[in-house]
Amino acid sequence: MLERTQRKNALEVTFVLPAEEPRGAVSVVGDFNGWQPGVHPLEERLDGTRAVTVKMPTARRVRFRYLAEGDHWFNDEAADGYDGDNSLLHT
Repeated sequence: MLERTQRKNALEVTFVLPAEEPRGAVSVVGDFNGWQPGVHPLEERLDGTRAVTVKMPTARRVRFRYLAEGDHWFNDEAADGYDGDNSLLHT
């Protein structure tokens, strides 16, 4: 799930996953962090979900995916679309 909050000159996107699906550590990787695993790890929230918020410039097309333990890559069903293997987000 994606939660979007518009700020003055940027968009804050919160990437949200269920607590244990998939199991173990998960990070979101994409154009915005040079596809570097571990830069934006999802952390547990009070409601039991896991999430991380990333500030992004507006008017961009961003590619991203999730990376879980065991080299398990997957997409977000709430993405704005897909570009090959990647999820797309329009900011």
